[in-house]
Amino acid sequence: MIEASIALLAAAATAIAVGPKLISILASLKLRQTINDDAPSRHKGKQGTPMMGGLIILLGAAVGTAVGLGLLFYTGGSRVLLFEVAAVGLLTLASAAIGFADDYLIATRGKSLGLKAREKLVLQFAVAILFMIWVHAVRADFPTSVAIFGGKWINLGWFYYPLAVLMIVGMSNAVNLTDGLDGLVSGLTVICAVTLGVTVGMTMQHGLGILSYAIAGGCLGFLWYNSNPAKVFMGDTGSLALGAAMSGIAIAGRAEVFFLIAGIVFVLEAFSVIIQVISFKTLGKRVFKMTPIHHHFELLGWAEQKIVVRFWIVQLAVCIALLAMLIR
Repeated sequence: MIEASIALLAAAATAIAVGPKLISILASLKLRQTINDDAPSRHKGKQGTPMMGGLIILLGAAVGTAVGLGLLFYTGGSRVLLFEVAAVGLLTLASAAIGFADDYLIATRGKSLGLKAREKLVLQFAVAILFMIWVHAVRADFPTSVAIFGGKWINLGWFYYPLAVLMIVGMSNAVNLTDGLDGLVSGLTVICAVTLGVTVGMTMQHGLGILSYAIAGGCLGFLWYNSNPAKVFMGDTGSLALGAAMSGIAIAGRAEVFFLIAGIVFVLEAFSVIIQVISFKTLGKRVFKMTPIHHHFELLGWAEQKIVVRFWIVQLAVCIALLAMLIR
């Protein structure tokens, strides 16, 4: 769809254009990254890099979405469910606000210590629950079935709603956990968001498709400054927002299972942490040298760029295979 492609380009161009000014503002406000003492030693050189760069992504995505939707209305496009776009947009902004608060506390305290884990989770669950309540209230006929391969659906009944909430919170935190290497999350999100955009676009959810492409474009423009060596980090402002946004699009666009597959690297990063914690708590042993798993490969001696590109390749390969199965 040409409107989605233009949305991606507009978002990318906006992010590239505003990047230098926003990075300068973040630096002048001393909103800089504080590296955790437990991080691999090579990360010490990243100390002081401006953070909250997720604002660049959000601004780019907002402009791209506005341009794409404007073109769609102008050309008489059908089935633009604005309430769904608005719902996902508010979910994204609310998640970004949680991340912003966390980033701000880290920057002002001068320590890698922001919101407490339970505080962050309570806020995330509250936002996810409100999103699902709104979706159900606006669309009383909202289906509780999930699509699987072969054109089949599984009806989860009312269990769908708590599972959807868990997916929003879980994937938001999974993206956050993945955000540890220059360009890793921004590149993975480009791949995942484009795949998600194609998937929901196939069901004629053009508004959600445009939003998904705009998010990809925002990340693509941000990657201009976030590639190694990064001039800015997205912070929780960006990572929590991106995970929530893609989850919201998947839920509203009825592509939950496909999204979890398309975001395979995010899922694996989160599971590496879960496996590590369970193994250490029960057996007193660590499965990995360090988690999330990208740190494991760092400690094996892999160069940062090599890890990033190889993780991109894994996600890209899975997404290409997924789209091939859907389009055939």
